Amino acid sequence: MSGKNTILSTFPLAETKKGIISVSHLEEPYGTGSFPVVSIGISLKGDDTSPDWKAHIPYENLDQLIESLQTAKANFTEESN
Repeated sequence: MSGKNTILSTFPLAETKKGIISVSHLEEPYGTGSFPVVSIGISLKGDDTSPDWKAHIPYENLDQLIESLQTAKANFTEESN
C-alpha cells in the first residue's frame, strides 16, 4: 500500500483537452520502510489524484532521468529543424 502522496506540480498534457502531468513525492510507495520516490503521473481526465499511468523514480536516479530527458529533447529539437 502506498504512503503519503504530496503533489509538487501539475501542468497540461500537450495535445489533449483535459490531460495533465503531475509530479509528486510519494512516501513508502511499496509498504512500510520502503524508500520515497518521485511519482510522475499522467491523467487524461485531468484528475491529479488518480492518474491513468504513473512511473516511480527513485531519488537516486533523478540526475540520470533528467540527463536522458534533456537528450531526448535535444534529439527531437534537432529532428524538428
